[in-house]
Order: sequence, then C-alpha cells, then structure tokens
Amino acid sequence: MSIDKPFQGLGLGLEEEGNSSSAKEKIEQLRKEIDKHNHSYYIENNPTISDKEFDMLLKQLERLEEKYPQYDDPNSPTHRVGKDLITSFESFAHKRPMLSLANTYNFDEVRAFYQRCQKALDFRPFHIVAELKFDGVSIALTYEDGRLVQALTRGDGIVGDDVTSNVRTINSIPLVLRQGETPFPHHLEVRGEIILPYAEFDRLNREREDSGDPLFANPRNAASGTLKTLNTREVRRRKLDAFLYYALSDKGLPTSHYQRLDLLQQWGFKVSTHRQLCADEDSIHTFIQEWDEKRHALPYATDGVVLKVDEVPFQEELGATAKSPRWAIAYKFETERVASKLQRITFQVGRTGVVTPVANFEPVLISGSMVRRATLHNADFMTSLDLREGDTLFIEKGGEIIPKVVSVDLSQRIRGAKPIDFTQVCPDCGTPLTRKEGEVAIYCPNQWGCPTQVKEGLLHFCGRKAADIRLGKETIEALYNKKLALTIPDLYSLTAEKIALLEGYKEQATHNLLHSIDHSRQRPFHAILFGIGIPYVGEGTARLLTAHFESIDKLATAGLEEICQVEGIGEITAHAIVDYFAVPKNQKMIDRLKEAGLNLKEKETPKSTGGRFYGKSIVISGVFKQHSRQEYEAMIIANGGKSVGSISKKTAFILAGDSMGPSKKEKALSLGIEMITEEQFLSLLSSNQEEV
Repeated sequence: MSIDKPFQGLGLGLEEEGNSSSAKEKIEQLRKEIDKHNHSYYIENNPTISDKEFDMLLKQLERLEEKYPQYDDPNSPTHRVGKDLITSFESFAHKRPMLSLANTYNFDEVRAFYQRCQKALDFRPFHIVAELKFDGVSIALTYEDGRLVQALTRGDGIVGDDVTSNVRTINSIPLVLRQGETPFPHHLEVRGEIILPYAEFDRLNREREDSGDPLFANPRNAASGTLKTLNTREVRRRKLDAFLYYALSDKGLPTSHYQRLDLLQQWGFKVSTHRQLCADEDSIHTFIQEWDEKRHALPYATDGVVLKVDEVPFQEELGATAKSPRWAIAYKFETERVASKLQRITFQVGRTGVVTPVANFEPVLISGSMVRRATLHNADFMTSLDLREGDTLFIEKGGEIIPKVVSVDLSQRIRGAKPIDFTQVCPDCGTPLTRKEGEVAIYCPNQWGCPTQVKEGLLHFCGRKAADIRLGKETIEALYNKKLALTIPDLYSLTAEKIALLEGYKEQATHNLLHSIDHSRQRPFHAILFGIGIPYVGEGTARLLTAHFESIDKLATAGLEEICQVEGIGEITAHAIVDYFAVPKNQKMIDRLKEAGLNLKEKETPKSTGGRFYGKSIVISGVFKQHSRQEYEAMIIANGGKSVGSISKKTAFILAGDSMGPSKKEKALSLGIEMITEEQFLSLLSSNQEEV
C-alpha cells in the first residue's frame, strides 16, 4: 500500500480530506468499513485486513472527525475500544475499564509519546518499563484472598465474557496464589495475555489438516477460538499459556509498575523476564531494536513492545482518553510473509564463536527490498523445520529489517529429498565444533585463531558503548590482514608508521585514530568490561558487575557463588565469567590492557570516616518529589554509604518517599529501623548533623 495515499485501493476515496462537501460521506463510509473489520476480528475471529491497515483506517477517521467536529458521533468506532462478545458466554462489567493501547509503527511516535509524558509531568524524573507485546487474547483475572474467582475477556472494554471455567484449565495461571515475602492484597485483579505457543499451534494445525478442518491463521486466532470453546476438556488439550503484565488493587501494592511485576512472580504468576526499566529515549530505542531481532527465537508470538510509565502515581496523573491510557503506548513490529525455494544452507561464525546456519534461497521481494538469505538461528531451529534439499520456505521480514525463515511449505516438498545436517566444523577456520551442556548454541572453540571471531571481537571492542575507538569494519579487516592487530591489546601498539601502511590513511586521519585510541584509556571500567566480549556480559550486566567488583582483578578472582550474589546476574552468566578468566590467554590479554593504561577499576568515590553515611546500609523506598531514586543513591554513595534494596537488622535507616510499600514499612517498624523523609535527608546532608 502507498504510504502517501494509504487507503488507495481500498475503495474509500480518501486521497484528499480537504473537500468539505464530501466530508460527511467519507466519515460515514469509514465508520461502516471499520465496523465491518471490527466484527470480523472480534466477533468472528477472522480478520480480513492487517493490524496496520486497520489502525491506519482508524487514524484517518480520527483526523476527519477532528477536522469536522460537527459530524462527531458517540457511536463512532473512535469512541470505543473494540468488542469480542459471544452470546454463548455470560457477560459481566469490568470493575475498571480495560482500555486498548495506542499503536505506533515508528520510533518518532515513540519519541513523541515520551516527550508528551515529560511535558505533562513538568519534567519530573520518571521511568519507562519496556515489555514485550504478546500476540494473544487479553484477560482479566480476579482473586479474592488469593483464590481465583473470575476470568473475564476484554470484550468491549466495559463488559467482558466470563471464561473462568476455561481459564482454570491453563496450567500457567495459578488457582491459588503462593505466599511470598510480601502478602497479596485481599482483592487483586491481574491482567495479561493468553497465548498459544508455536509448538502447540503447529500441532493443532497438523491435526486440523489431517481431519480436513480449516487451519488457524495464526496463534492469536487459535488462542481466541480456544478460549471461546465450550468444551473445557478440549481447551485443556490445546495447552494454552499465559503471561501476566499488570496488577490492580485498592491497597497493598508498590507504586512502581516494575516492582508490581516482581510481586506477581513472587505470588506464582508467569511474568515475562524480557522487560527493562528505561531511564531515557536511547534505552527505549535499544530495547525495541534488540527485541525486533531476538523475538524471532522466542517460542511464542510477539508483535511489538509495550511502553508504560513505571511510577503508578504518575500513571494516575497522566490519566486516559476515552480509548487508551496516556501513560502507555504499543510499538508494533511489521511482518510480511512470502515463499521462496531453498538453494543451499551455509554456516557463519560470530564474535562469540556461535555458529549460525543461513538459508540461501531464490531472490524474493519483501517490504520493498530483495532478500536472498535469512538466518536459521541454531541447530535446534533447523531440526524443528526438518529442512530438506529443494524445500520451499516461508520467509518473513520483521520490522522491515531482519528476514527470517518461519516454516516449510510441506505441500511443495520433493519426495525423497535428502535432509540437511548441521556442519560439524567451523566454516571459517575448520575447527571441530562444540556444544555446551544445556545450551542451544553450537560453538567454534578457536577463540584466538578463528579469523572471524578475532575481527568481530576487535570491532565490538571499538564500539561506541565500549572503548569508543573510531575504527570501522574495513579498517579492522586491513589491520588484521597486515597482522597489525590480532588481539585487542595490539590496538594500543599502533603507531603513525604502522597506520601509514593502511590504504587511505593520511596525516589527519592517522592523528584522529591515534587520538581516539588514546582517549579510550579514559573510558569507564564498565565500558571496557563490556568491550572485551565476555559471553552474556552485555552493557547492562557490565554495569552491575563493576558496581559490585571494584576492579578487574576482583572480578577475575571471584568465585561462582560470589558472582551469583550480584543482583541481576544469573548462573549461566556467572559460569561464563568464571570460564573466561580461567583461560590463560584471556588473563594475558587483561595484563596487556593494564600495561596499556586502560581503566580497569571502578572510579572510586572518596570514602573517608568523615562521610555522613560511612559504612551505613540505607534503603530507599517510595516516590520522591525533589530528586530521583538514582540521584539519592548517588548522594548516599558519595557520602560513604551503600544503597541496598532490602531491609535487615543491618539497615541504618530508610529514606522513605510517598507511597512506601506497606510490607517494608511493617518490617522497618518490627526491626525498629528509623524512617526519614526526603526533606530530613536533604537537611541532614546540608547541615553538620551527625548521621542517623
């Protein structure tokens, strides 16, 4: 469809909006068209257009109604959330409306949403929780005293269908909540998404194909149809799953949405671990980009990222329109599927040694560009597809960026076609491949001798979020080929004479490169740790590690148990860290980086016995007005203290903001720990008063 004229070809005649005489006719025509698609989607569970086409229709109607308010109608599709009511189920009103989220397909609108929140909140600090958007069926679960009493579909947002009997068959939804450190409230509503995993979706469609029944179009339709099935035994057989992502109660919940998700996990709910607390637009953008690619390896369907203001008081302050909350937005990925014939499978090795199979197929046009290759992710994914020579593949291009193979058209398979096996040796250096127990990935273990691993490792180290050395892929290739940089420390042995051997490097370019290398010696410890490329240690993980371990030496000598004690570090990552520092060549590389003068220690804040909070463990809890939580943490550290997350007998005091969690308050009172306001805290810092 044309971007400039999005409704051309739909028979709506909406290429121009300026003709006032035909405005009423266009508005009425749009309403009828949207109502028709709404019925197909919500009532018949049989969508006739894509989500993007539907959203564009709705936005076009919104623009026309804004331009011609005299034609507004309370029954217009723009005034409702949607409707999926089936008369075979009893309907009940939601205690709180289940609004739909405003959708966007580009990051400029995400940026606009973020800036609207900033302005509406008078630029007070706030956070955004980025979560995956599950492609399933919305559900609202009600618990009384920890027991499931009702499950309602969203319906029209005001009234939903009671599907409690069917929901009880879903193993991932607790019927009785688990007792956790924080007690659950008397009345609790939990909202989420019921989904059908890909494996079950494929199984159901194979069964339907064998019996001659029409196939489900996608996992979402299958989940919706299953949830509306009157036979609960059949519902259970189809093995629905669920992720929960929002909690509501009149009392007993934290004022942080992110912390509420943690509580839901504590009480036995299945909550996605793929979420992030973002402090700025860049981190939001990074999360979206990351999951636009990583979602392909998930065992269930996701169609975007949901962004929510974390601070619940701010959510209430921002409020909602008639259709959607102002404190949340959904960024949706785009998907297009085409078919092409497989020509061959090649294998490529990456920076960490992971070997990835790649499908090479006949060129095909997807989202405006020709595509010839697509990743097959890993050996397990290849096995699941059961690829054979000459197969016809279904290919999608997520977010108009990454092509991927999603399935095989078995009806086109050549009889007797030979299966395609995963390679046994590295495609670059020929080293026999290995597979670690419990991991999906297959590795080339030749970390120091595999050309691709070495070059990709150098490129990663030079990245903006790592050492920030201005070297591109072609220059690194040239440095490697001339044996001027075979390891990361070799970069710090480069001279003007050596760089002059590279094609295109004149005096100024050489000066700039040497200056960039020299400047990298001042990069923070966490950036260098991220850059050296320890498996599973991303930018965020590096920050967690360097906050706990003050130097590379302390991290290198830490045991598995000590590393696992760092909040946010799992056992797999801890094993990878221990294994990395156990390799003599890695130890030697670290020694050479020290000799080169890199910063391999966390910049210490002076801690003298004169610091007001020297040696004190302080808990921060609640919502603050004058400074952010991060700013208060920095103040505590700068004054010799330590900001900790949980209350114990060792806690010196609690910096208590508004809406402090009742469980923390109760524990503080039981232990006799003093709670001070932010005004008292700031007064304490600005006076000669003794620390608490």
